[in-house]
Amino acid sequence: MRNERLRILVEIALCAALFVVLKYLKLLEMPSGGSVSLAMLPIIVIALLRGPVPGLVCGLLCGTISLLLGSDLYSAPQALLDYPVTYLLVGLSGFLAPAFRAALDKSRTITALAWILVATAVGVLGRFVASVLSGVLFFAQYAPEGQSPWLYSAGYNLSYLLPTGALTAVAAVIVIPILARTILHKK
Repeated sequence: MRNERLRILVEIALCAALFVVLKYLKLLEMPSGGSVSLAMLPIIVIALLRGPVPGLVCGLLCGTISLLLGSDLYSAPQALLDYPVTYLLVGLSGFLAPAFRAALDKSRTITALAWILVATAVGVLGRFVASVLSGVLFFAQYAPEGQSPWLYSAGYNLSYLLPTGALTAVAAVIVIPILARTILHKK
């Protein structure tokens, strides 16, 4: 049991290190923050393979590292919402780990792949909710005159989170089954 906990902590640390590398490999960077990258992938990997607690811990760690490595900071509440909380919510995908593992245990490959896609969507949705809320609370003044800050923030955040989600989903469908066989010793 103790060795298993240590192994999970090491996996979380490795995923956080990979997060940092992937965060800097951007396909597109938005002018007012946000980018298209595979940075969420390690969080979703640990969440699906190890469950919600490791997923949430990994997300919180990744968001905190992102904050500390230099981010757009305007206030403490904005910094917390845009970084630690946003990536913590990506870890919510770990709540789908039991369904994913059950599909693996029954050798239902298509069902397991579907759970990977759903888990990725949950992670992206969590990040979207936090990002939209941040946009409304802290950046509403940038919405064009007459436009709802909610619509502006939602549109802006979808412009990079949809391609990020699609890219992450494709990578997750490729990577997670391989890691599941290696880490969980599943067929």
